[in-house]
Formats: sequence, structure tokens, C-alpha cells
Amino acid sequence: MRPRAVALRRTVRPVRALRSGLLAAALLFGAAASACAEASGAPGAAPGDTAFWVEPDSSALRQSTVWRRQGYTAQAALIDRIATRSQAVWLHDPHPGPKTRAVTEAAARARRTPVLVAYYIPHRDCGEYSQGGAASAAEYRRWIEEFAAGIGNRPAYVVVEPDAVAQEVAGCARADASERYALLAHAVGRLKARPQVKVYLDAGNSGWIPGEHRLVAPLRKSGIAKADGFALNVSNYQTNAVSSAYGHRLVRALGGAKHFVVDSSRNGNGPYTGSGLSWCNPPGRALGTPPTTRTGDPAIDAYLWVKRPGESDGTCRGGPRAGQWWPQYALGLASRAKG
Repeated sequence: MRPRAVALRRTVRPVRALRSGLLAAALLFGAAASACAEASGAPGAAPGDTAFWVEPDSSALRQSTVWRRQGYTAQAALIDRIATRSQAVWLHDPHPGPKTRAVTEAAARARRTPVLVAYYIPHRDCGEYSQGGAASAAEYRRWIEEFAAGIGNRPAYVVVEPDAVAQEVAGCARADASERYALLAHAVGRLKARPQVKVYLDAGNSGWIPGEHRLVAPLRKSGIAKADGFALNVSNYQTNAVSSAYGHRLVRALGGAKHFVVDSSRNGNGPYTGSGLSWCNPPGRALGTPPTTRTGDPAIDAYLWVKRPGESDGTCRGGPRAGQWWPQYALGLASRAKG
């Protein structure tokens, strides 16, 4: 049985008949969402904000296109709330260079900044839903070199290895802690060597490691000193307010110099408090704050959609495997969004 502390963790990543309540929500929000989508079909950025890159061929965009063609215009307009906003691109295959290069080049042509996720650490996800990663430390170092080379001199935000530090703190017998921390430090250093890259080392979420002091030594061993800061709430549901308070405590514990980013992709209704796994496809959740660097907090560099809304957390609650697009869940997230 999974320990309770681990049950609070996160993981990354056939259309069924729509329920009457969900359809009603779609009809209610459709007109407003459609207007939002039209206004932001190629979203720009407000003055002082960073224009983050929006993927031109995302699962969400393909879904809204199909539904609009089939006459489901209200549902399509809701999915546009996801399709027209920036989502992180996760790199988790053996050769990240071509995709990293393609994404950063496309973003540069559009004069925008992409958000990338490095997700290939050995013993990734401790063998659970999102298992995989490099077979050895040497392979991971080569992978990071290819990842960094693919970025080149172009701008990017990079979140380094969701779960890797917090999972080690919580307990991952499969991974050697000293090796993992050394690999993370290597990744941070190589990525920060790129002239226009902002690097955020993942630090889990406030519900997973409530005592933030437990993260301090592991983050230092993992190269936080060279990073721009750390990332919180990746693929989880903690509110901005809770994540902000937690982040500020962690900043102070680290010496007060670091900043952080918060994944706000699915935290519009906060965490699930019902029975069952709170982190795996929980019902009733909502899209959160759209990606922006206008956070109103000098320590929070950005709210980002690191987890791609609508992609499954894993084969729980009827979901497809981790990372697979799940239209019904995406529609629920969008229909409950506050704006």
C-alpha cells in the first residue's frame, strides 16, 4: 500500500457521452469562451508580460477543430480556453534535440518564449504511472547535452525533472539519491549555460512535502544555486495562495535569493478532498490562472501551465494512460474555469 505522504503526490500525465450537467455548463460558458478564443487566437501579452509560445498543433486545438466541424460549437469554444493558451512541451524521449530545436525555433520566429520540461531522469516516477527515463547516468548526461544544444541561443523557460527531488525526499528505493542529485545539478548547470534560458528545478508541492525545510539540502545538492529558482505544484492542484505561501517559506529557507514559478494549469478549484487518490484525475477540478509573468509578487516569476490540461494523470478513475489526451476531462476543466 502506498504511504499516505506519497498518496498526495502528482504524476504527469474514448470520448464518452457528455453528461447533461457538463453539457449545460458548456452552453452557459460557450459564448464567453468563444469571444475569448477569437480575441486570443494568437495570444499576445499585456505590457510588461512575457509572450509565451502557444503550440499550433496541440491535442486541444485538434479537438476543438473537430468538434466545431461536427457542430459542437459550445464545447469547441470551451476547449479553446486550453488550445489558445501556452502549455509546456514535455521532452521525455531518448533524443530530445530535434523537438527542442523545432519548438524553440518556431517560438523565436513568433517572437515568443516556449516553456519546456526536461523529464528523463533515471528511475523516473519511481516506476509508477509515468515510469521510464534514461537507463544510466551516462545516458542522462548525454540526453541533457542534446537537450541544451537543441535550445541553442534561443530563449526558453525550462522546468527540470518534475518529481525528482521531492520523490527522493519522500522515499524512492529505486533511485540512488547522491547520483540523482548530481545528475540534476549537471542538468541545471548545462541548461543555465545557454544564454537566454531560465531554469527552475522542480520542488514538488505543498501537500507532498509539507515541511519545506526537508527540501533545502536536496535542492542545494541538486544545483539550485545555479538555477533561477524552483517550480511548484507541477501537475497538482494546490491553489496559488497556498503555493505562494509555501514558496516564500522555501525561499527563506534557501537563503532568500531565489524565485519560483507555479503551475496553475488545473488549480482553479483547489485540491480534491474526497476519497481516493487526490492527485490522479480528481473530479471537479478547473483551469487556473492563465500563463503570465504578471504575478503581482516579485518572488513569483510566472504562473505557467506546466501540466497540459486535459492530458490524463494515469489509468485511474477511468482515464487513459498518463499523458494521453482525455476530451471529457478537458471539457470539465474548461467548463469550471473562472475566466
